[in-house]
Amino acid sequence: MAEDRSRKSPHWWQVFHDKFVVEERYMNAASRKNLYRIALLLMVLGAGLFALTLADVLGRDGLTGLDEPARAWLLGQRSEPLTAVMIFLAIVFGPVALPIIILVVTVAWGLAAKHAWRPLLLAGAMLTGVALAQIIGRAVDRQRPPLDLMLFGPDVTFSFPSGHVLGACDFLLITAFLIFSRRQSTWPAVAGFAAAAVGIVLASVSRLYLGYHWVSDALASLFISFVVLGAVIAVDTWRTARVPGEQITGELSKADTVEG
Repeated sequence: MAEDRSRKSPHWWQVFHDKFVVEERYMNAASRKNLYRIALLLMVLGAGLFALTLADVLGRDGLTGLDEPARAWLLGQRSEPLTAVMIFLAIVFGPVALPIIILVVTVAWGLAAKHAWRPLLLAGAMLTGVALAQIIGRAVDRQRPPLDLMLFGPDVTFSFPSGHVLGACDFLLITAFLIFSRRQSTWPAVAGFAAAAVGIVLASVSRLYLGYHWVSDALASLFISFVVLGAVIAVDTWRTARVPGEQITGELSKADTVEG
């Protein structure tokens, strides 16, 4: 009887407990150091480029000189079929559909995976992006392009940064990292980030084409996302990346101290 019980599936509490035990992955010290370097580079690069973009927006020069020519060019490309495609993209990456997609992905991923660390990290990063967009947007309070040029209803909220683009950047880039960082092969990661880049371009162009944002708004969102992605890489590496023998060395050192 005891043997039959031991073969039964684990108790629900054990399954729940294991779900929130952070997974560990093993790599050499050089690979882990490279991940920290990439994380730092993304955060410094993203923060620096965002600061330059913000300075240009506040000073109304420099990078923002691209805003009006880009808007004028996109106005000349408008057509009914293209507008329908852009509206579809705006809905997919919008404040209703995208949160639902993220919720479905995180819940399904959390239930299917043995450990919920990565979906929870994705959810936390997305909430961080939303908070940053709200704080920065209200602080800068930049005016959107003219209302009469908007093709999907008027919007009088802040323009800088673009919440649609920031949400798309965070979701696509962070999901790509969390999935492909566990793969040994490089090519799946390249393909994953390439697909993420295509999605980001589509989300950005749709917002510009429909008349809701300036080019500098979309670029600022991308730069903020670099910072969030860098932070995710750093936290994930610190919490999950282990060098073989690292824990054993620590335990031996502790044992030696006790014996001494």
